[in-house]
Amino acid sequence: MDIWEKMYLKAKTEYHPEEVSPFIDAHHVVCAIEAENGEIYTGFCIEGASGVINLCAERVAGLNMYIQSGQTVVKKLIAFRDNPPSGNGGMPCGACREFFMQLSAQNKDMEILTDFETRKTIKLIDLLPGWWGWKRYKK
Repeated sequence: MDIWEKMYLKAKTEYHPEEVSPFIDAHHVVCAIEAENGEIYTGFCIEGASGVINLCAERVAGLNMYIQSGQTVVKKLIAFRDNPPSGNGGMPCGACREFFMQLSAQNKDMEILTDFETRKTIKLIDLLPGWWGWKRYKK
């Protein structure tokens, strides 16, 4: 079993879409990340009717990593709904891309799985060409 399958299986346990209340839905998108030290952290999305409490699975996984271990560097990320990513799937939204870049400059090299069958990945930096924040990291 390779790391992607291990991450997929761990995230899959979080997938069980549910209505938390008439205003909040959760667990319909899940994510697993591999931290710099090799530990795997998971997250699930939670969305509210007002929009302000929405958190994507990717950010929840990143926050879980930071809260539980203090780590900020992510080596790998897989995100999906009921099936693993295929084609060009599993892409984090703009807010999640930005979150990981702001969490650590090293996350530019994070591999994002876009196709589970072929193990095709893309690096975060390729999704953020000309990223605005480099000047702050250089200080």
